[in-house]
Amino acid sequence: MEFDGIIFDMDGTLWDSAENVARSWNLVSGEERFTKSDIMGVMGQTMDAIALKFFPDRTEEERTALITRCCEVENEYLRQHGGEIYANTEKTLRALAKQTRLFIVSNCQSGYIEAFLDFYHLGDLITDKLCWGDTGLQKSENIRLIMERNVISNALYVGDTQTDCDSAYTAGAKFAYASYGFGTADRHDYYLYHIADLLGLLVAAV
Repeated sequence: MEFDGIIFDMDGTLWDSAENVARSWNLVSGEERFTKSDIMGVMGQTMDAIALKFFPDRTEEERTALITRCCEVENEYLRQHGGEIYANTEKTLRALAKQTRLFIVSNCQSGYIEAFLDFYHLGDLITDKLCWGDTGLQKSENIRLIMERNVISNALYVGDTQTDCDSAYTAGAKFAYASYGFGTADRHDYYLYHIADLLGLLVAAV
């Protein structure tokens, strides 16, 4: 099948930002409260769910204010310091962009995807992007929105977790499992040992 759009998850698929996210959140808390392990444990969840997990004893208003501030500082920190981008990600995205359109859909806050693209100077490769912070919608709905507004008939979603898997199929996309990432998935159309495996997949699809 020839794909007219490849849609990427962020964390565990394109990069691992957990360590620098923890550092940025500790700037807000004023203490070494958050660790990389803490952040990795909530990667892929929506920000309201993360706020409830980390600040369960606060009121909803307090949680919202805290998570909003953490996200603001996080976005700026990542824009300046980046994260741990996976091997050959930049090279692979540039090669893929010559063959098909590229997109990003994540459960992150607004500004997070932009911080990644700004730090690595990859914005010109991405046709469109959407996240939970933009819409308040679940990942499957955001994938479907990206497909609809960009008229994508044969989409491939690339992710590393069961949520990514379920979201892709619910939205009507094929799913490529990034096995090098954070999580697991119980089914997939394609199995990726490395992100560069996508290049061979596209060649085979032609």
